[in-house]
Amino acid sequence: MKGGFIPQGIVEREDEFCRIRRDIHSHPELGFEEFRTSDLIASKLTEWGYDVHRGIGGTGVIGSLKLGRSARTMGLRADMDALPIHETSDIAYSSASPGKMHACGHDGHTTMLLAAAQELAQTRKFDGTIHLIFQPAEEGLAGARKMLEDGLFEKFPCDAIFAMHNMPGYPAGKLGFREGPFMASSDTVVIDVTGIGGHGATPAKAVDPILAASNIVIALQSIVSRNIEAMDAAVVTVGSFHAGEAPNVIPESAQLKLTVRALRPATRAFLRERIAEVAEAQAASYGATAKVTYHWRYPVLVNHPRETKIARDLALEWLGEDGVIENADMQMNGEDFAFMLEKCPGSYLFIGNNDEAHECMVHSPSFDFNDKCLSIGAAYWVRLTEHFLAQGDQA
Repeated sequence: MKGGFIPQGIVEREDEFCRIRRDIHSHPELGFEEFRTSDLIASKLTEWGYDVHRGIGGTGVIGSLKLGRSARTMGLRADMDALPIHETSDIAYSSASPGKMHACGHDGHTTMLLAAAQELAQTRKFDGTIHLIFQPAEEGLAGARKMLEDGLFEKFPCDAIFAMHNMPGYPAGKLGFREGPFMASSDTVVIDVTGIGGHGATPAKAVDPILAASNIVIALQSIVSRNIEAMDAAVVTVGSFHAGEAPNVIPESAQLKLTVRALRPATRAFLRERIAEVAEAQAASYGATAKVTYHWRYPVLVNHPRETKIARDLALEWLGEDGVIENADMQMNGEDFAFMLEKCPGSYLFIGNNDEAHECMVHSPSFDFNDKCLSIGAAYWVRLTEHFLAQGDQA
């Protein structure tokens, strides 16, 4: 490891934090229900001398620690929530709550930040204020937006904010960075198609919403291939199609549900307009109508250049080129840390999760966070904090 080390305090506490991570894994909680997890976090932060604040974003927890005289501030964010998935792994610490599991590694993200919190509180090698942000409800419920609505950055201002997510497919412990658009926007669209119901034996006397909706599905697939520039990236997926109950009845209505992704804000806005145009025109061509309800959900996650360079250069100095992916692949997954990056400069990075025992993708019922990443992730947070809030640095 070029020019790097894991602080001795983190090394000595590896087993302790492994137990904490596995305890959180065994007790998963869904978005805005992270009561046990937030109690654990608040208790630990209080024990280590942090000023602890609760209730921001419902179950959110923020631990603040100010040292020295500098007015500089920064934030580190970890997500806490689990997914409504039934765990199928045979690990000893598998979920004790049927139908809920930590299938995205948020148990690991929380534990890495806790390990960093203890080390920072004990070594006290920074000058300024660190805000440790434990966020609820990342998985589809926009917990980051809720924290912002509750005054996150007004109450806990940050000059910069950073977050880390594990990434299967990347070697365990390897850090990945990318400037600019990194994670796609994530929007949900509901299309209600209305026709005229009738007997299946006399379709000419009805207006078939199933036929109209079926052609909407086909036409929607032309948007990305024919309306989006080839070097751009977008996804329009119809994940749900419901209509009718009986084989001999033409129903009055049909409903489609879509997920829509883009890696540029302008493309995201274009998709919103084009999907409505296509759906309405296709429905009209069959004598039906289409009502398009667009749920504007997670924005594109855009990493700020300066903060990304700071984070990447520090990792290169510490881990060397072999430990860093300097231009990690853009992802079509959504991430609600994007809301925070819209309000505050910062950067979002990956930490590899992959080895022979950890190969499945996140959101799999057999996923498990790789405990080998705990010390590396925690040590990186410590180094980044000490660098950004350097003692004697009045920049």
